[in-house]
Amino acid sequence: MSRQFNVIANNVTVAGATTLIGIRPSATLALRILRMWVGFNGTATSAQNRIEWGRQAAALATVVSATPTKIVESDPVSGIVGGTALAAGTCGINASAEGAGTKTPIGADTFNSLTGWLWVPTPADVIVLAPSSASSFYLWFPAAPSVLTGWHAGVTFEEIG
Repeated sequence: MSRQFNVIANNVTVAGATTLIGIRPSATLALRILRMWVGFNGTATSAQNRIEWGRQAAALATVVSATPTKIVESDPVSGIVGGTALAAGTCGINASAEGAGTKTPIGADTFNSLTGWLWVPTPADVIVLAPSSASSFYLWFPAAPSVLTGWHAGVTFEEIG
């Protein structure tokens, strides 16, 4: 049986080009990325925004610790825990520093701040992160949005292992 979890950034103020969500697999769990979203409640003004997702190696972002929320109430807690340095088996939100590691994009898109953005992959597009990966998965703004306050974002992942 699969166990699914959300990592959520709720009503955050970003610092500019910012990692919204970062997740790094543990030594024993592979992770399958099932869904991602970004929304905004800071203004009623229409603006286009860029979003990107992929892997970052080596020097990783410094994030705010966030505990994954289980989707099925009776499931045990996630094997991924909150952390600020994206060490193995940790996740976090809203980076305060991006780290010097190379970001390798898997995908990119644009969206209007009034409508938000949702990515639900077809089976062929599902992203799988290997156990013991030296890279973290990231969802980030590669350029500062026009308004920095009022952002919501999330990633739904499944533990495989």
